[in-house]
Amino acid sequence: MQFAVWPSMNDPWSETLAIARHAEATGWDGVYYADHFMPNAADVSAPVSECWTTLAALAAAVPRIRIGPLVTGNTYRHPAVLAKMAATVDNISGGRLVLGLGAGWQENEHRAYGIEFSTVKGRLDRLEEACEVITSLFANRRTTFEGRYYRLEDAPLEPKPLQQPLPLLIGGGGERRTLRIAARFADEWNTWGTPEVLAHKGRILDRHCAELGRDPRTIRRSAQALLVMSDDPAALERVGRAGFPVLGGSPADLRAAVERYAEAGVQELIIPAFTLGRTLEDRLGVLDRFNEQVISRVSRE
Repeated sequence: MQFAVWPSMNDPWSETLAIARHAEATGWDGVYYADHFMPNAADVSAPVSECWTTLAALAAAVPRIRIGPLVTGNTYRHPAVLAKMAATVDNISGGRLVLGLGAGWQENEHRAYGIEFSTVKGRLDRLEEACEVITSLFANRRTTFEGRYYRLEDAPLEPKPLQQPLPLLIGGGGERRTLRIAARFADEWNTWGTPEVLAHKGRILDRHCAELGRDPRTIRRSAQALLVMSDDPAALERVGRAGFPVLGGSPADLRAAVERYAEAGVQELIIPAFTLGRTLEDRLGVLDRFNEQVISRVSRE
């Protein structure tokens, strides 16, 4: 299993860079970044950095590790523009980008910025067309496409990504549409979930692959969970109130949980840094403890 860090989009650039450089220096495999423009809350005054300009800076400033959006909201950018951005960042990084893409879900920023939100079906229909557009632009000298939502006429994309193919990660756990889109287009698939949820959804992804005639082993699987390096019930409950899966307990508990994720088919576990402490030093300290007491032990065992 590989392990990646997910810095907060609310942090200043200096702290995002420090976390990414620390992750690279201490042996982590990747750094991911959220694609949003504002908080999903009543109070939207907190600072939020833009994802793709941040990724371009990380690509230039941090060596070795994979980088990517977790995940790009498809509704925010025309897929041909996104493909151009992704190819450029892949070249800047020397071939280390993972293009994470999802249907988009945060309604308040669509409303605030005048971006059409549509229905769940409409967003998923757009996502499916976008995958066709992006994969064609990456693979072909010119692309002509006539869809319901997107139209391209003899469109070039140069320079191509250094990676051939550049990994396309589809984010989301919808069992009827999202997982089928992943089965059709994705090199990687990601969603939040416990090991039990990941195992269940992985089996559904496998079934979609079988129906489409694709080997499910060609799709890499990743997941994320909030980390609590404590077996204090109050600490676990406090983080768990956010409604996301929690990876918590003693180092032995955490090692056992990582093994359960691996048994569920997860090949990369992503640790959000935004619940690890109030200061940069706190967050780096927890990442180091997890690295030393969990990652290194799991790798050895």
